[in-house]
Amino acid sequence: MRRADRLFQIVQHLRARRLTTAAQLAQWLSVSERTIYRDVRDLSVSGVPVRGEAGVGYELDKSYHLGPIMFTPEEIAAAVFGLRMVEAFAGPDLTPHVRSALSKIALALPAERRSEIEATRLFVPPFAADRKAWECIGPLRQAVTQRIKVDIEYANEANQSSRRIIRPLGLYFWGKVWTLAAWCELRNDFRHFRLDRITLLAPTGQAFAEEPDKSLERFLEMITKRRG
Repeated sequence: MRRADRLFQIVQHLRARRLTTAAQLAQWLSVSERTIYRDVRDLSVSGVPVRGEAGVGYELDKSYHLGPIMFTPEEIAAAVFGLRMVEAFAGPDLTPHVRSALSKIALALPAERRSEIEATRLFVPPFAADRKAWECIGPLRQAVTQRIKVDIEYANEANQSSRRIIRPLGLYFWGKVWTLAAWCELRNDFRHFRLDRITLLAPTGQAFAEEPDKSLERFLEMITKRRG
């Protein structure tokens, strides 16, 4: 990566976060922390309002603005491919917004480069998506966002059904299978559910409060310990 590109990336990372450490920047940009310290110093000297210090973290003054962002061909390919993944696998409530998002990306490009969006040869065939899971994603995503309990009927691997009230915490896509991380009130414990095995889904309208011992962070912490 050219130094000018690296300096631009540093500014972009600082714009996107409240506080960023030199270690994080070094990892993301594949350089040493010493290089980051030097780059941040040079940005400050050149007039970029970087605040903070080595060992603590850096932030960019919120009043600082860059001109229009220019996408690289690789960034265009990544954005188009990601949006096509959303279109194929992320459910009907997000699918209509894919074209709108692609249009906004096109508007950020010079007119002579807008054809690069359609020229990207990265495709996601929609026939691989499980339609039952696809239809569950929208209601579950809203329930996760709004913290609404959900009433589900679920069939396990032996095709035995159970009815339960759950607190939906997060959705995960594993290539072909969507799963839901949740707190199950029937089992009084964390569970994950394959969306293609949910046979009945009904938001209860009952909100739940965030509780540290029943949170997604706690669930992920327990999974990490089991695998460690």
